[in-house]
Amino acid sequence: MRKLFCEINPFCYQISLKKERFKRRIKNVVNNNKIAKEKTSKEFPYVIKGHSSIILRKLYGVDFKLQENKVTNIELACKKINGLVIHPNEIFSFWKTIGYPSKRHGYKEGLVIKKNRVLAKGYGGGLCQMANLVHYLVLNSPLEVVELHHHSDALFPDERRRVPFGTGTSVLFNHVDYRFKNNLKFDIQLLTWVDDGVVYGELRAVNDIPNRYKLVEEDHHFKKEDDKYYRISKVYKITINKKNNKEIKKELILDNHSLVMYDYNLIPEKEIRND
Repeated sequence: MRKLFCEINPFCYQISLKKERFKRRIKNVVNNNKIAKEKTSKEFPYVIKGHSSIILRKLYGVDFKLQENKVTNIELACKKINGLVIHPNEIFSFWKTIGYPSKRHGYKEGLVIKKNRVLAKGYGGGLCQMANLVHYLVLNSPLEVVELHHHSDALFPDERRRVPFGTGTSVLFNHVDYRFKNNLKFDIQLLTWVDDGVVYGELRAVNDIPNRYKLVEEDHHFKKEDDKYYRISKVYKITINKKNNKEIKKELILDNHSLVMYDYNLIPEKEIRND
């Protein structure tokens, strides 16, 4: 296959990166979206969803030092997000909130994934986990996701996974963003913090909402296709009425068919389907 310009060499990759960042800046000006900026130390009374995620995970073939650096990167990102208020019709932008994750701003080298699926080091690496946390909170709410970039491949085997596969999002400053809109009629708030190697997040509101939400993954398995293995499953979002605890809606939000990028020997044999 013919290489893309960004794949020719590192210099070409940097040129492509600067071009994409410039295009995003122009797009931001043209769209003129109302981006959430206000913060408050006062916690809103109603918790729509809370979640936590272990930061230090042993990833196959990855220098653990990059994972340790990720703790610092996520701590810095948490401080930028914590207390952010999203007013009705305002949009949360991951990169508009975080800013440029550079060495000058205290960020360390962590794991980054380039477009050609190459694992590399980069300042601010590991912030995908921060974006994943925010996205998981939003998925468990009635809020509207307006920009999302899925990880298309299964990059690592599970390591204490607590959420359905594929419910994360890619982010890359500043053109690969994660954004959601507050489509409710009242203010919502994001709280994020790190404690003892775990990142915590809460989505709060000034008013309560009538429903609760949960995500379920079904028909999870691995399958070999043309000498390559794929991770396959379906993820549903279920809406439940709080008063009577009855299911209102079951909506398919993900139909995973992801190429396995790690050693096939790490795939649990009992999860491989041959039919």
